[in-house]
Amino acid sequence: MIARLAAAAFAAGLALLTTGTAHASVTLSSGHVDAVDVDWTGSALTLDVHDGTLSPAVDRDPSTVTLVAVPASKTTVPSSSAYAFLGTPGSTVWVLPQSQVGGILWPGLNTAGVPTGVLLNNSLTVKLVSVTGPDDFSVYTTNAFGTPTVWFDSGNGLPDTRALAVNTHAHANWAFEAAGTYTAVFEVTATTSGGTAVSTGQKSYTFTVQP
Repeated sequence: MIARLAAAAFAAGLALLTTGTAHASVTLSSGHVDAVDVDWTGSALTLDVHDGTLSPAVDRDPSTVTLVAVPASKTTVPSSSAYAFLGTPGSTVWVLPQSQVGGILWPGLNTAGVPTGVLLNNSLTVKLVSVTGPDDFSVYTTNAFGTPTVWFDSGNGLPDTRALAVNTHAHANWAFEAAGTYTAVFEVTATTSGGTAVSTGQKSYTFTVQP
């Protein structure tokens, strides 16, 4: 009987990993995760953290995940005025990078779970609603020449929004201007091809930035 119960529990856990959303609290400090992972489930948008540090990967409720910027993510603000949104040139900033670096968390944004044709113009809007923490938080991309494009920046007022197409998997730089704990609230909205407004609701993300 005990063996059968253990086998059943294992099978249920495996099914959760492959098809469902995990609810156990975890801390992620390295490897690939899609921090903003948008799916279409039935007739609704959902917003999860897609944890690619496991095989198979698993979706997690953002409220159960702590995303960590380890000391190795610490760098300095470039001297170019284009990076003024990060603070004073030469000052310390923690960056979870756009390109994968071993030992550092690599967070992305993924809308591949939303089929083509479901949403009007095959587009949705990611909104950074609010941020609380010891300093400013921003998300930006850099091109081949190192020029930044800011997607979200708590330092110049929120909310900020960014349009994304469905079937997109993108990475960006996630920057924190001081050590400590941050809470960032994201929401994804869209209009269906039938004209109905849909939303994931607001989801809270916790980041811990280690000195």
